[in-house]
Amino acid sequence: MRIGVCVMRIARKIAATAVVAVLVGAVGGGVAQASPKASPAGRGAPSACRPANHIAKIKPAPASSGHRHYRVTLTAARGYGDCALAGSPAEVRFSHHGSPSRVSAGHYGAQSQAVKFGPGHPVHFDIQVPNGGAGAAADEASFSLRTPGGGVIPGRSTADGQLRVAPGTVIGPVQPGA
Repeated sequence: MRIGVCVMRIARKIAATAVVAVLVGAVGGGVAQASPKASPAGRGAPSACRPANHIAKIKPAPASSGHRHYRVTLTAARGYGDCALAGSPAEVRFSHHGSPSRVSAGHYGAQSQAVKFGPGHPVHFDIQVPNGGAGAAADEASFSLRTPGGGVIPGRSTADGQLRVAPGTVIGPVQPGA
């Protein structure tokens, strides 16, 4: 008798959790959702735009007059659905060995150009840092990706790589290619 009561309690908890998950998914919280692409078999593939479904790496890029540049490249593995991104990533934060930097970043360039992202379609964006002063060391950048309609993809993506940031740092728009 006691085992039956425990099984019923567990079943009710599972059912309640499923109902909450369905309701939260239906409401969406007013945040832009990346739509998954249908796979050839007709099943939806998880969107490459979601932070857990891609990797991002920071590498030094050629300097320009008065600025250092770093390229952040995003790639997605096979099995994820293509999606569209636009503009510069939002809420970019830098850290060094887990300690947040006080440097905040603005953006530059066209913010409405849609770019296809997914397996076989890497994208990148530029981090432009003024040369003046030593800047602060960083080994990670976290950010939120934007959709063509101006929405923000839920969650935060993280890119790893060595860079130096300084006041006046700006982030360029997402562009096709690695």
